[in-house]
Amino acid sequence: MAEDWAAVAKAINARVNELGWLQRELAQRSHVSQAVVREIQHHVVERRRSPRTLESLSVALGWHPQHLDAVLHGRRPPKPADPVVDRGDTVWSRVDGLERRLDEITDRLDDLQATLSQVLDHVRRER
Repeated sequence: MAEDWAAVAKAINARVNELGWLQRELAQRSHVSQAVVREIQHHVVERRRSPRTLESLSVALGWHPQHLDAVLHGRRPPKPADPVVDRGDTVWSRVDGLERRLDEITDRLDDLQATLSQVLDHVRRER
């Protein structure tokens, strides 16, 4: 599912206006740098953000920790009292993903080593 950063910006801006806060206040309360808050609020840089960033912003705005993540992914945001649901973005799922990538890299290196050995054998025979 596509990420909707424009919807995240709209939700944050509406809530900040509702609370009467300045961008600086949201940054201070959420412990997210003002530059990152600005990028998200103005939707100027679209990049993958740490789930902790959206969680910190959500909590600072008085929402459920997964509110902005739900907005980002087009889901209905949970109510503040709802339990936090593990969406697979835990440390262990990240470690599993890294292991898969390392396995892929290892396979590619093995293929390169085999190809290099063949080239070296060919060069030695040509001498």
